[in-house]
Amino acid sequence: MITKNKFVTVSYELRTAADAEPIEIADEKTPLEFICGQGQTLEYFEMNLLNLNTGNSFDFHIPSANAYGEVNEDMIVELPKDIFAEVEAEELIPGNVLPMQDSLGRHLNGTIVTVGDDTVTMDFNHPMAGKDLFFKGKVLAVRDATDEELESLHSHKCGGCHGCGSDGGCGSEHSCGDGCCH
Repeated sequence: MITKNKFVTVSYELRTAADAEPIEIADEKTPLEFICGQGQTLEYFEMNLLNLNTGNSFDFHIPSANAYGEVNEDMIVELPKDIFAEVEAEELIPGNVLPMQDSLGRHLNGTIVTVGDDTVTMDFNHPMAGKDLFFKGKVLAVRDATDEELESLHSHKCGGCHGCGSDGGCGSEHSCGDGCCH
């Protein structure tokens, strides 16, 4: 049964509307594997899988607010075009995603919205922000996570950060920003 610290293997299809085409598929050949309760997947994804067993099917919806959040207009910003001087012209087009770094050195991805003469509008929201998620799939396997798997997760979470606490979490003022502290 899926509970905290179980190693879970699932196949699924993800849609952004119940009747839409899948935008992501994890089939039996390339399933999603994670340790429940360790922050590797969306909290509400795991909550919907709790207490299921190997062989059980699932079909659930996660509202955008409980998935990647709503679109935050403050995360859409105009930047001076000259900071993109090293970006090839054919890469500086709307829709492309560029790896960037904020003023604190945190890594983040931004999607180009518009390119003007002097500015580039970038959207730093998660690409799935504002979208409801519809999952349909099957639990392929459930087992206890090994001590090595749990330890590996802890060292990954804190490998690039400073200020990890005794509980294995990072202090709120210490975040590497690329997901390792979440």
